[in-house]
Amino acid sequence: MLEKEGEGWGGASMRNTRQALVLLLAGGVGSRLNILVEQRAKPAVPFGGIYRIIDFSLSNVTNSRLQKVGVLTQYKPLSLMNHLGAGEAWDLTGRTRGVKILPPRTGAKDSDWYKGTADAVRRNIDFIEANPSEEVLILSGDHIYHMDFEVMLEYHRSKKADVTVSMMVVPKSQIRHYGAGIIDDKNRIIDWEEKPEKPRSNLASMGIYVFDRNYLLEALARNKDELDFGMHLLPWAIENDNVFAYPFYGYWRDVGTIQAYWQANMDILNPDSGLLPEQWGIITNVESSHRIYDWPPARYGYKAELHNSMIAAGCRIEGTVVNSILAPGVTVEKGAMVQDSILFEGCTVRKDGVVDLAIVDKYVEVSERAVVGYGDGHDVVNCASPDHLYTGITVIGKRVTIPSGITIGRNCAVHGFTTGDKFPASGLNDGETLLQDGTVK
Repeated sequence: MLEKEGEGWGGASMRNTRQALVLLLAGGVGSRLNILVEQRAKPAVPFGGIYRIIDFSLSNVTNSRLQKVGVLTQYKPLSLMNHLGAGEAWDLTGRTRGVKILPPRTGAKDSDWYKGTADAVRRNIDFIEANPSEEVLILSGDHIYHMDFEVMLEYHRSKKADVTVSMMVVPKSQIRHYGAGIIDDKNRIIDWEEKPEKPRSNLASMGIYVFDRNYLLEALARNKDELDFGMHLLPWAIENDNVFAYPFYGYWRDVGTIQAYWQANMDILNPDSGLLPEQWGIITNVESSHRIYDWPPARYGYKAELHNSMIAAGCRIEGTVVNSILAPGVTVEKGAMVQDSILFEGCTVRKDGVVDLAIVDKYVEVSERAVVGYGDGHDVVNCASPDHLYTGITVIGKRVTIPSGITIGRNCAVHGFTTGDKFPASGLNDGETLLQDGTVK
């Protein structure tokens, strides 16, 4: 049982926790998000109509009044870098504040890319040495949550910990996806299992760590074959030093799969889910898409119907939208239907078109009478990516044009920039994938 936050602190330190250095890991491929990461890094994937996934971690940093952030990039970083800019959107600019993009430190071969979370931090050790602080806060840029890091830093100091790991209770059936900690009655972690098949604990690591800075530097220098925090550094530290669990009881989701990503978006539409970006003060960079003008207010026609949906500015709705999230600039024409779906910026669903249980990337056109998400084959898994698309959700890549009258089944994928002439006349059956050159898998 986790000792509750704030209990047994024994007098919190009065030293300034805001000087802690933040390292935000944003370089993972995120391949389970399938074609949503075809053109961008996972933290740059749009979320909730107007946000990017990384906005949640970065807003938590700003709202915790931390001042110095290094963002470790690697895989397809351009979109992410454009979004972050110089950190102005999050008020992280100035002489003593800032976001520093840390590009990949690679050798001559692709195999020299980061081999794990600890390896990524080790290769940026000069950034840690150039920014003295008492603690280093290490975060992932691909989680949806709200946390006050200032409180976690105070907790770390009160425990006189070398390392503090933020942890939460999850169902035991899910613990195999996480690092799991076994703790004593003071929240000290006394044993660790990384993604266990037969777990002894239901306490999952959230991938958020506070390290004493000098301890981190010594740990990274000890053995360069230790590449990952969960696999290597934490088990050693638990056996030899003081590692504590920081209890977290709020909303937190790893949106690393298509199903988890879709569900977290749907959680925004459910006021009882606990996912409340507006109340959390989540900030995004509204200028990152190089827009030449601001979006006007959303516009609704006489026959428009909306049920439990989130409609961003610049949308024009003439048809029906049910239980869906529409990013800025989406058009739904007369007779068209969008249901249980997420549409990114600038999409158009023409007259009598249908989008049902789908994630549709930017600037996709669904032509008249075309159907995305057709039929009852929700259980027919995707042939090319059976581990990614298996719950009925169909995913359409960026700037795809779906011709008139074409039907696309369940668990399908259409790669980005596929033009209308590449679609087979019969459409796509359940579980099929269409490549940009017209190949169907």
